[in-house]
Amino acid sequence: MTAEVHLRRDGGLGHITLQRPRAINALTPDMVAAIDAALADWSDDPALVGVLIDGAGERGLCAGGDIRFMHDCVRAGMPERADAFLRGEYRLNARIARLPKPYVAIMDGLVMGGGVGVSAHGSIRIVTERTRLAMPETGIGFLPDIGATWLLAVAPGECGTHAALTGEAMGAADALSCGLADHHVRSDRLPALVAELVRCADAAELDACVSAAASAPAPGWFAEHGSWIESCYRFDAVDAILEALQAQPEPEAQAAARRIGRNAPLSLTVTLRALRRGRGFGRLERCMDQEYQLGTGLIRRPDFLEGVRAAVIDKDRNPRWRPAALAEVDPEEVERLFGSTLTLDLPAA
Repeated sequence: MTAEVHLRRDGGLGHITLQRPRAINALTPDMVAAIDAALADWSDDPALVGVLIDGAGERGLCAGGDIRFMHDCVRAGMPERADAFLRGEYRLNARIARLPKPYVAIMDGLVMGGGVGVSAHGSIRIVTERTRLAMPETGIGFLPDIGATWLLAVAPGECGTHAALTGEAMGAADALSCGLADHHVRSDRLPALVAELVRCADAAELDACVSAAASAPAPGWFAEHGSWIESCYRFDAVDAILEALQAQPEPEAQAAARRIGRNAPLSLTVTLRALRRGRGFGRLERCMDQEYQLGTGLIRRPDFLEGVRAAVIDKDRNPRWRPAALAEVDPEEVERLFGSTLTLDLPAA
């Protein structure tokens, strides 16, 4: 158990509250283990109708996995500790996706990386007008993981490819249109909704309560720009995507190209290939195996340490990538990353 997660039975729900508000509830290995153990205990408990997850504080559900911990493990010559963290996180995400009872995720505020993992695999996913959801890993020399090579790969109209390569955050309407959320509920309505949910007697009542509280979100960005997004991101090479974006007259497309250009070339190359492969895998578990293989390789590359340094430690936002350009990415290095045979040994859904 850890004080950083508050686990309790609240009426008919198993209630998980992430409690690291100063770190926007970023997940530690102990938090992952505690949540996983609770879900294993609650899964077959007939007294519980479902599970609810939310985050303490006003800033968001969860800013992701603790990348500072992973950085420190790798820098100290103990990358296997970071491997174990990734393994535990992915196995937790898979458990959430397979949970035999409703899993209600309140995705209010910031939801990034591992925060997406503990929410977007649920069955009742709630966003608010404050939601900012992102997978920014290509900006730290990593790749979108926690099942994102499945979630983003199957998002309609190449919106998932845009989100993965740019790392830009999306609001409520865009999360709904990408299939990462199910309902929009105003943030001021959440306390009353939670109070209603704990009194629900079955899964149908849970669904009905959330549906009754839901409202239409403000129009999304993807709805306005979907045409050029689908056209520009349909290619299987990052340089081709950049060329298409730069040829577009829309300033938003030009901005997307500049944003991609700031991210790690190796990570971008690996991410796009992982997304395209993920579409063909047909199931989450295979995508997570791929992410584990790629993630354990990428954290051992110089870009990961440099990316976390620039984003989290020194915060100068000026990473020096190696390689520095897409044209310098070594195809043999990419093949070595994809040639890993590591597996999470996840049972099929």
